[in-house]
Amino acid sequence: MTMEVNPPESATDFPETQPEPQLELQPEPQPEPQPESQALAYPAPPKKDRRRLRAALRWASAVAVFAVVGSGTAYGITRLDRTDVPGLATHPDGRWDYPVLVRPPLPSGSPGPNDDARNPAGSHYADLRKLVLPAPRGATADASLKGTDGWLATKTFLKEFSLAPDREDVNQHLTDNGLRHIAARGWTTADGTRTRVYLLQFSTGAVADHVLGDELTGNEAPFYRVRGGDVYERDDAFPRAAEVTDVHTIATREAKPYGAEQVRQAYLASGDTVAVIIQTRRGSALAVPFQQTVTLQAELLA
Repeated sequence: MTMEVNPPESATDFPETQPEPQLELQPEPQPEPQPESQALAYPAPPKKDRRRLRAALRWASAVAVFAVVGSGTAYGITRLDRTDVPGLATHPDGRWDYPVLVRPPLPSGSPGPNDDARNPAGSHYADLRKLVLPAPRGATADASLKGTDGWLATKTFLKEFSLAPDREDVNQHLTDNGLRHIAARGWTTADGTRTRVYLLQFSTGAVADHVLGDELTGNEAPFYRVRGGDVYERDDAFPRAAEVTDVHTIATREAKPYGAEQVRQAYLASGDTVAVIIQTRRGSALAVPFQQTVTLQAELLA
């Protein structure tokens, strides 16, 4: 989907709730039925899912739909178009046109990564390679991130870091913490935005949390510079409603003044996996597609 107007710098401009449809009362004792065209397109979710639904409505994000497929359970994530929801129609806001997302099937009886009672290790039992966010429609794939049989070599991931001492440090952290696999995908959109998504899988959720909060980011900004970036700061404009329950999210951006391009980064931890998302664009890296990309990847990992 091609967007022709500049997106807002923050998603907080969007309304969070849908207005209640109004019934037109007639002189008869009974109110006239609501026209079918004004009926709400989506049922109200349970209260415990309201935060996730707000994220879905804002960022064309996802709602989990459970269906039995063969011997496992497949999770469907349906993209919601803002202009299709009553009361939320707006002008194009710069979001990318992602395909409908579907989580891969879990082995029969296997719990999700954030089922603490049944899965204390936080293991992702689904194929990690199928949990990487797909490219939006119209984007050009980055062939260098295909890897071998879908698994990326650690040395390829380390190329993201601009300084040799940083590459050595990150490599040592990954080795010391027992990195198991890296799955990745990258693409470039028509406006020149380059996106790289890496999923790093460890043995347990505790290890992944340690890598995220102590080895790579310190919970505020990245410790290590990536190509094209210099000084980073936490992205305080990243909307809380776009964060996904049970997924630790740290969104950062390159601080001004930056050079010919700007870098945005996000670090996520869900179960045994750490996601590293990097977007760069000449001039400035736009907020809306970055927030959308982070939210959708978090939904796939939740």
